Amino acid sequence: MKAELTVHNIPEYTVSELAFAVKRNIEEGFGRVRVRGELSGYRRANSGHAYFALKDERAVLDAVCWRGSVRLSFEPEDGLEVVCTGRLTTYPARSRYQIVVESMEPAGLGALVAMLEERRRRLEAEGLFAAERKRPLPFLPEVIGVVTSPTGAVIRDILHRIAERFPRRVVLWPVQVQGEGAAEQVAAAIRGFSALPQDGPVPRPDVLIVARGGGSLEDLMPFNEEIVVRAAAACTIPLISAVGHETDTTLIDHAADVRAPTPTAAAEKAVPVRLELAHRLMALQERLDHALERRLDALGHRLQAAVRGLPDPVRELALARQRLDDLAERLGHRTPDRVLAERARDLAHLSERAARAVRAAVERAEFGFGRLEARLRPERVTDRLDEGARTLAREGERLQRAASARLERLDERLAALARALESLSHRRVLERGYALVRRADDGRLVPSRAAAEAAVAFDVEFHDGTLRLVRPENAARPRTSRSRADDPQPELF
Repeated sequence: MKAELTVHNIPEYTVSELAFAVKRNIEEGFGRVRVRGELSGYRRANSGHAYFALKDERAVLDAVCWRGSVRLSFEPEDGLEVVCTGRLTTYPARSRYQIVVESMEPAGLGALVAMLEERRRRLEAEGLFAAERKRPLPFLPEVIGVVTSPTGAVIRDILHRIAERFPRRVVLWPVQVQGEGAAEQVAAAIRGFSALPQDGPVPRPDVLIVARGGGSLEDLMPFNEEIVVRAAAACTIPLISAVGHETDTTLIDHAADVRAPTPTAAAEKAVPVRLELAHRLMALQERLDHALERRLDALGHRLQAAVRGLPDPVRELALARQRLDDLAERLGHRTPDRVLAERARDLAHLSERAARAVRAAVERAEFGFGRLEARLRPERVTDRLDEGARTLAREGERLQRAASARLERLDERLAALARALESLSHRRVLERGYALVRRADDGRLVPSRAAAEAAVAFDVEFHDGTLRLVRPENAARPRTSRSRADDPQPELF
């Protein structure tokens, strides 16, 4: 039995025909749409295209952003509610429909602010905004690095303000400050300045300024991106943030070392005013000069007071020279025998004084005992006399011992002086073969040949005795012009 063929009036399609027919119908019916939803599964492929999904409580819509077709003012994150504008299409290979996004923006200002606040809290918890990370700015930098747009008014304001206050060398790293890719360029510029070597072909800045003019929150979003904030926190150069107007605040302001309300204010913070420094230096120089003058005046007054308190050195030296001459003259006339004789006389005098003192003490004691004897009763006179005699004997012994000890110390001192004098005596010199010549009439020394010509008799003292020499009356005077070198044996007279 043959199977009968069933005839239908429904057209027959292949899978590809049906998939592309659906694709055409969807693209024609939903040529351009705006879809609001929450980002989910956002990822960027190696090709640069971004893939994610938009979802709400009941449905999920796939989405794709082709590389270079969308300029984003913020970094998409999962959970962020956004509004995407684009066209619906399908992906026939997997039978899925999706939206090709042409623009994306946060769903309202409140959502964007909430996202920034959550990001700020997260980065702050990591310690990127800690106060101890802040570094002071250099007082007078040699090179200033600027990260901003090369065509805007910001760079002109910064250059004009720096030239007006204190001209310094400025190195510009041009970047895009708005739109897609701006955050990556700003972060790369900060890292590039930070990586410059100290002695490389491009001078390494001493301070860095990241600046942008005013704008809406969406316009300033590149400076709120996490990549820029982390680059600013990791920068090894002191960084000044000057983004927007005075009321604008971005996350890079928290990571920077110093925040300036405007780019012009950033230039003012980077360099001081040269004229003000010159005035300050002049004032400090004047204060230093006055302080030095006062110090010198005070030292001069102290020196004058010290000079008035000091004796005249010329007078003091004159007195010392006179005493030296006197002692030298006295030493020349005093022989060791005379010195020993004087010391013996002094010792005898001291002994005599001690004996007189003993006799006077005995006499005073006898007188005192006599007075006491008259006052004592007869029956106790004998006892008191005996006691007084014993006391007198003890005191006499003590006095005798004291006198003997005193005499022994004086003898020892005299012996020491005699030894010292003997060690310095001229007799030690005579023992080595020298002789001492004196005039026989007055005992004065004959120090020279001229003095010898005027004398008649001499006493020549050797170490073992003295020899007197007398000049004969008819002896001729020695010729003073005769040279001693001509006569190998000159005569004494």
